[in-house]
Amino acid sequence: MLNSLLTIALLHWVVLLVPGANFFLVGQLAASGQRSTACAAALGITTVTLTWATLAILGIGIIFSAHPALRQAIQLAGGVYLGYLAVKLWRSQVAHENSQPLEIGNWAAFRLGFVTNVLNPKTALFFGSVFASALPANPSIFLVATAVALVYLNAVVWHLFLALAFSHPRIQLTYGHHRNNLNKISGMLIGAFGTKLLWATLQELRSRGA
Repeated sequence: MLNSLLTIALLHWVVLLVPGANFFLVGQLAASGQRSTACAAALGITTVTLTWATLAILGIGIIFSAHPALRQAIQLAGGVYLGYLAVKLWRSQVAHENSQPLEIGNWAAFRLGFVTNVLNPKTALFFGSVFASALPANPSIFLVATAVALVYLNAVVWHLFLALAFSHPRIQLTYGHHRNNLNKISGMLIGAFGTKLLWATLQELRSRGA
């Protein structure tokens, strides 16, 4: 049991530590002085982590494998949404270069984090493959529940750490001096993740149609 949980934790942390759209979303909100909204976005992201992990245990990965069109449709929607988010971020900073950052409420931040993460169904495939390889053939309900709770705890710890770390006064001071450029960079990176997701999905569709 311990070996299985350690394997799951290690593989999950490897993925968590690679910066992605979630990383830049939480970091941008926190560095702009919105610690509470950054934490709310982190909770939205981790709620999806719990959802995908639970669905992976229930076999959603098998469904996505059997019906790739469903996964591809969600991935296309995710790529478009990330592109929209990137453009909105870029334009808002250009329009408000000499003003304070646009603040959003905690509930709106939660929704933003939730939608950003839920439109990436490959997370379910990741959890499905990790659970399938790390768990024994017939795991107990306790082991399954512990594995899901473990990845959820990992995600909560990491994203709340980002929210608190990037809201440090020194980080905020640096952000305040370079707010426009840093948010343009964040917009470009989020847009790059969206473009990558769209490109990979379109290439997959092309290869299946060939």
